[in-house]
Amino acid sequence: MQDFAAAKSEAADYWHFQPGREECSRRHLASLHEADVTLESLIPEKDFNTAGRGSAEVKNLLKRLGVDPEILRRVAVAAYEAEINVAAHSKGGIMTSSIYSDLIHIVFRDKGPGIADIAQAMVPGFSTADDMVRELGFGAGLGLPNIQKNVDALHIHSAAGASTLLEFLIHFDTNHGQ
Repeated sequence: MQDFAAAKSEAADYWHFQPGREECSRRHLASLHEADVTLESLIPEKDFNTAGRGSAEVKNLLKRLGVDPEILRRVAVAAYEAEINVAAHSKGGIMTSSIYSDLIHIVFRDKGPGIADIAQAMVPGFSTADDMVRELGFGAGLGLPNIQKNVDALHIHSAAGASTLLEFLIHFDTNHGQ
């Protein structure tokens, strides 16, 4: 019980907003109204055959809804990278995609073991991947930086020995941000 309390007390939040997106992103996160469509996808631990299915399902739905191809690419890259991170680095988790008329909000929750130093994990090339993950061609330390590059808002909440929450927003209009 003491270890959990210590890990919980060291929990950290990381926030990043693309230029011009902070106000509208914070407004959305504060309101959290009901989504038009919500999809959930389980992400099993170390199962690289199914990791990526959730992001593919979201991309296909957005394509059918007529979302701009550049936005589709950004959603697919960010969601896939996050899914692979959950499969590679955690004990499994869940991806929840909430689609609104103007944006997508995707949340990943895993079952631990958490991120000891989020700022260090954001450095391109830094990785804690084990040998098996690296042998499969993953674990180059580019997942979190690629997610940040492709989203309008990114939030990570984690601590060593605890679960991780990673969420991001991508707005469907192309007038701001990237």
